[in-house]
Amino acid sequence: MTTTQLVQQIRQKKSFLCIGLDVDVNKIPEFLLKEEDPIFSFNKAIIDATHHLCVAYKPNTAFYEAYGLKGWKSLEKTINYLNEKHPEIFTIADAKRGDIGNTSSMYAKAFFEDLAFDSVTVAPYMGKDSVEPFLAFKDKHTILLALTSNQGAFDFQTKTVNGKELYKQVLETSKTWAHAENLMYVVGATKAEFLADIRKIIPDSFLLVPGVGAQGGNLQDVCKYGMNAKVGLLINSSRGIIYASNDERFAESAAIKAAALQKEMEVLLKV
Repeated sequence: MTTTQLVQQIRQKKSFLCIGLDVDVNKIPEFLLKEEDPIFSFNKAIIDATHHLCVAYKPNTAFYEAYGLKGWKSLEKTINYLNEKHPEIFTIADAKRGDIGNTSSMYAKAFFEDLAFDSVTVAPYMGKDSVEPFLAFKDKHTILLALTSNQGAFDFQTKTVNGKELYKQVLETSKTWAHAENLMYVVGATKAEFLADIRKIIPDSFLLVPGVGAQGGNLQDVCKYGMNAKVGLLINSSRGIIYASNDERFAESAAIKAAALQKEMEVLLKV
């Protein structure tokens, strides 16, 4: 998917919502545990109830890998369902990969070719040759961890090295890599005050912004400092939507939560 197509979806749906499919079988409705594939059944219900309200879905692969081969199969069925039923929706493999070049090439093939995701999250710590193999795929996107929403982000990301915060050096350096136009970046909603400086470095890039909702991030602040002419934001909410309830009406409850966020976004898109 191209960014132009993504922007078209945002304008059409009046939404820049990304829903995180982080499925914990201990939190899903108990009646689903009787299904042959409880994780996929849960995801399918959430997707069927919310696809008109969001422009992206983001399964965090850890929540599938934890269940071994069955979990990986659930992930495969989920992405296949999305690509078949809703090919216009942007898909993100939240895998946080990144390794030496030949290993990264294999990670990229796994997510872009085998599973056919539109994008994958990647850690920048190993530098250029660990990221460029992902960037080489046409119309696929590499979402680089820049400034994350967790407390531990302050351990390294905001430390000053040679007079400049590390996350800013990551942003500036990444712009010099081959096929850098395929880069997007993760910036946590709990770090909204940093967005003005981030936009000075990468004014046109899309930002994946987790942390709105359960983690306490503020949507209005993120949009105030982070939105650009093409919107340039994907606001992720996971637990706040998919676990809105754990009864038989869980998907309907998720849709209500998603609709509330979409309405807020519609207002912000008019500002």
